[in-house]
Amino acid sequence: MTLFSVEGKTVVVTGGSRGIGRMIAAGFVDAGATVYISSRKKDELEATAAELGCQAVQADLSTPEGVETLVEAVSAREDRLDVLVNNAGASWGAPLEEYPEHAFDKLWNINVKGVFFLTQRFLPLLRASASADDPARVINIGSIDGIRVSAMEHYAYSAAKAGVHMLTRHLAHRLAPESITVNAIAPGPFESKMMAFVLDDPGTRSLVENSVPLGRIGRPDDMAGAAIFLASRAGSYLTGTVIPVDGGISTQG
Repeated sequence: MTLFSVEGKTVVVTGGSRGIGRMIAAGFVDAGATVYISSRKKDELEATAAELGCQAVQADLSTPEGVETLVEAVSAREDRLDVLVNNAGASWGAPLEEYPEHAFDKLWNINVKGVFFLTQRFLPLLRASASADDPARVINIGSIDGIRVSAMEHYAYSAAKAGVHMLTRHLAHRLAPESITVNAIAPGPFESKMMAFVLDDPGTRSLVENSVPLGRIGRPDDMAGAAIFLASRAGSYLTGTVIPVDGGISTQG
């Protein structure tokens, strides 16, 4: 079991109060890690932290001030960081002719810039954890919409998530000599606020399920398992990868 153990590791999960971030945070808590979660909404964040048994830090990671708030809060309590999960993000859908410029600005700031600058600012704590036998880990949450063209008109979202995937490879190449691995998970359909408008309706939910080769929506353990694998000794020789956790959707082109 030690091959997949993350017990005793210190983990930060951004956007950890709900959806995919909550799934990942809950998995790490259950596996014996010390977990910090962040999000913008204080009440929801604190409720999730109390339920899971982890630490909460309110921060808007689309701003430099929010990045500093999270880094300073964790640095005040920890002298190392074993795993950084960059999950916080946003989506935006609109018809092509109506798609607004500010959607690109908003999604670029949180989905790409937030990932880069939070990783940059956490480097001292990640370096303090890193060793050749047990690298520090950065796990970025991308999307299958950054791999293949979605049926939905998510222009800025798809472009930003493709950017996350390339940023993952770039950081992986740069940080490998320092024993810090950087990988990405590209989720398919999971229960989340972003997917609620589709999955809450039985008819459209059935259409989504039927479009997945494995025939179902992703479960919390599917997402937590992928993240824990990347953070454990089992995943220590992977860096620069983008792993689709999508039930096979990405095999369809």
